[in-house]
Amino acid sequence: REELAQNLTQVRTENYQLRERLGIQSEIVGRSEAIVKINEEIARAAASKATVLIRGESGVGKELVARAVHYSSPRRDHTFVCLNCAALSEELLASELFGHEKGAFTGAYERKIGKFELAHQGTIMLDEIGEMSPGIQAKFLRVLEGHPFERLGGSKAIKVDVRVIAATNRDLEKEVAEGRFRRDLFFRLRVLEIVVPPLRKRVDDIPVLAYYFLNKFREETGRKIKGFTQRAMDRLVSYRWPGNVRELKNVIERAVVLCRGDAIDQEDLLLSSLNTAGDTADAMIESAYRPCSLAELEKAHIAATLKHTDWNKSRSAMILGIERSTLDRKIRRYGITRE
Repeated sequence: REELAQNLTQVRTENYQLRERLGIQSEIVGRSEAIVKINEEIARAAASKATVLIRGESGVGKELVARAVHYSSPRRDHTFVCLNCAALSEELLASELFGHEKGAFTGAYERKIGKFELAHQGTIMLDEIGEMSPGIQAKFLRVLEGHPFERLGGSKAIKVDVRVIAATNRDLEKEVAEGRFRRDLFFRLRVLEIVVPPLRKRVDDIPVLAYYFLNKFREETGRKIKGFTQRAMDRLVSYRWPGNVRELKNVIERAVVLCRGDAIDQEDLLLSSLNTAGDTADAMIESAYRPCSLAELEKAHIAATLKHTDWNKSRSAMILGIERSTLDRKIRRYGITRE
């Protein structure tokens, strides 16, 4: 444990030196080559005015990357706004993005300033951009091209100076090919691209992140936990982390609360049995392959996760690496019901 703690101190120093060398404000933790590359890409993106597309699975830290780009750029003194496109209906998403006037629709009791206006001279991050409907995509593209827009129910033309960072866990090329995402919008967004690999592909970062979260929650709770037993650390490193860094954070937070000794042991770690050590997503798919669409596969996986957790939606969302609101929306979309 002492050696791991010393390594964490060394990694913090290395991360600080890298950020200083690159001139960036980044809270991304890790020592893998992937993290070094991401920080270098953040530095290049921060020096540019171009739109950025951040790609990666749910829970890998795409918002952290977006924040690092913003706070390392000349726009750092202005607003950073983040909006999840998947959590809202088309009408509500349009209202959130562009704002609305009083009486624009049922329930619009007062004027609302949209996220684009709020982010004027700053940065807006649009998460889960692949969930945006075709109608909103068209309006969004016009704003990206520099055209003014109007609030819903309004007639005043509004022009903003906003840097756009989009994020997705989808295969947007496939979405374009199948007609669900505009080709022109895709190329407009992907001027610069940063790919964040899943945690299972940067195993060197797991001990570093585990201690980082341990220190965070130890300070918040006042618990006197010194570290991890070797059994616990071996378990963390061998686990596949389907929910990525978000899942690791949740696991460590729970372990800090429930730990009875001075070190977290493997019994304190609540890990999903859906993706156990030694199983990769590729191997699981290949071993049970049958021709089906991605939607069918996603529906089946969500249903299996809900059954595994006895329909505990919060835990299911954690395992799947998505927000609870996103899970609720997908349950409704696929018509998943409890047996």
